[in-house]
Amino acid sequence: MSCFPKIPSPALTRRAVLAGTAAVLASSRALAAPGLVFKLGTLPLGTASWEAEAISRNGLDAASGFKLEVIKLASNEAARIAFVSGSVDTIVSDLIFAARLRAEGKKVRFLPFSSSEGGVMVAAGSPVTTIEGLAGKTIGVSGGPLDKSWILLRAAALQQAKLDLQKDANPVFGAPPLLSSKLERGEIDAALLFWNFCARLQAKGFRQLTSTQEITASLGIPGKVALLGYLVHEDADPAALAGFAKASRAAKVLLASQPEAWTGLRPLMEAPDQAAFEALKQAFISGIPNRPREVEIADAAALFALLAKLGGESLTGSAKSLPEGLYVDQALYG
Repeated sequence: MSCFPKIPSPALTRRAVLAGTAAVLASSRALAAPGLVFKLGTLPLGTASWEAEAISRNGLDAASGFKLEVIKLASNEAARIAFVSGSVDTIVSDLIFAARLRAEGKKVRFLPFSSSEGGVMVAAGSPVTTIEGLAGKTIGVSGGPLDKSWILLRAAALQQAKLDLQKDANPVFGAPPLLSSKLERGEIDAALLFWNFCARLQAKGFRQLTSTQEITASLGIPGKVALLGYLVHEDADPAALAGFAKASRAAKVLLASQPEAWTGLRPLMEAPDQAAFEALKQAFISGIPNRPREVEIADAAALFALLAKLGGESLTGSAKSLPEGLYVDQALYG
C-alpha cells in the first residue's frame, strides 16, 4: 500500500501520438549502405546523443557489424511512443518504465546506460544545509508528482525528520530548464533536477544539498543503481543488438579514457563555458555502469520494491517487484 496519495498515471494523448509519429517519420531516412541498421531515438539535450556521436565519429558501429541511425525525437513521451510502436530499436529511459512495460507483457529488455541521477540544488549561500531545512521552502521538482526522485526525497524527509514535503514545503513542478532558471534568479529556494542540470549549476557555483544516490542510501539501498538504460526489444535482430551493445561499451571506455574523444561532442553538450563542459563530462563518466550484472540486478530489485511500496500502482503499475528477465543477457551486458 502506498504512503502517498494515488495520482493517475499520465495518458498518451492523441496529439502526443501524432507528434511522436510525425517526429519519427520526419527524422527517418533511407540508408544507402546495405547491412544491419539499429535505430536509436534521442532527445534534445539528451546524453544518449553524446554516446551515439562517439560511436559514429569513431566508427564503432561499423567495427561492431552494424550501422547506427540516430532518430531525433521531440520529448520523452514521443520517444516512448516511438519505441513501443517499433519505429526505433532503442531509447534511453528509466528502469521503472522498462519494468512496467515488461510487467504488462511487452518483450522489453534493459541495458544499463547511466547511474548518474541528480539531486537537490540550492544557491551557494543558501541557509538550507539539510533535508530538514526544506521545511517551508519552495522546491522546484522536475518530472511531476510521480518523479521517482521526488518520491524518494519525500520518503527520506519523512524518515529523517517526520517532515512531509508535500504539505510542509511548497513543491512546484515544471521542466528542468525552467526550474533551473528560476533557481538562478532566486525565485525558488531549491530544485530537484536531473544530473546534467545539476552539473551546469555546480559549474556556476551552486551547491548540491543531497544527491539521489545519497537519498537512496539513507533508505537502505547503498548500491549505485543505473536507473537509466537502453530499452531494447527482446525480438530485435540478435546480431544488430549484440553489435549495438558492443559499440556502446566501447564508446564508454573511449570517453572515460581519452579526453580528446570529447572534443567532437562539445557542440551537442551546449556547454556555455569550460567549467560547464568539464562538469558535464565528469558527471557522465562517473555515471558509467561498471558493476557485475548480478550485483546491479540485486540492488535494482531492492530499489524497485521500495519504489513500489512508496509510490504504489500509480508509479510502478501492476509490478510489485522487478520483472524476471528484464535485464539483457550477460553476453550483451558486458
